[in-house]
Amino acid sequence: MKLYFFRHGRTEWNEEGRIQGANGDSPLLESSIQQLEALGQHLSQTYFDAAYSSDLPRAVHTAQILLKQNQHPITLQETPALREWRLGRLEGRKIMELKALYPEEMRAFRHNLSQFHNNLFDAESLSDTTKRTCDFVKSLKGKELDTVLIVGHGANLTASIRTLLGNKPEELRKNGGLDNASVTILTTDDFEHYHLATWNDTSYLED
Repeated sequence: MKLYFFRHGRTEWNEEGRIQGANGDSPLLESSIQQLEALGQHLSQTYFDAAYSSDLPRAVHTAQILLKQNQHPITLQETPALREWRLGRLEGRKIMELKALYPEEMRAFRHNLSQFHNNLFDAESLSDTTKRTCDFVKSLKGKELDTVLIVGHGANLTASIRTLLGNKPEELRKNGGLDNASVTILTTDDFEHYHLATWNDTSYLED
């Protein structure tokens, strides 16, 4: 199976440098909508057997834009399993402010998730956020699907994809996070071993 993972387009809170998490949400920027239309056009001939997204509005809107450009229309399925990491008291706050208040925790969140203490913020644990998304991916086994579109969120997808690839917690951010409106592609034959075909690709913007 070939799995296309997309991070949602850039939002107003992304632009303001705020953490959105699983409970916060803000609209896509007009410039990002245009990027997503370009991405959708870039993949317009790709036949997806199924399409799934987080049920948060920014992800649903992103998926709808991508599918609208596709020449092989299918129905989008929404699921809370693909929601962003629930980040508790960090949500809605500006990243620069949080870096000043919690420098070590924010450094860990960006660079070494094994050192991030989620309980300080009433946030979801690393193991919980990756498990629900990895379990969802593994639930696709046996569904006779060849190519699947999945739209989610930066922090959760970065950690979950790297977990599927077998990386340890301290390695999950080793290549940075996923950009807005990027595509990452994994392939798998058995849903136990995964191959990274494409990471954080935004090259369609150069076309």
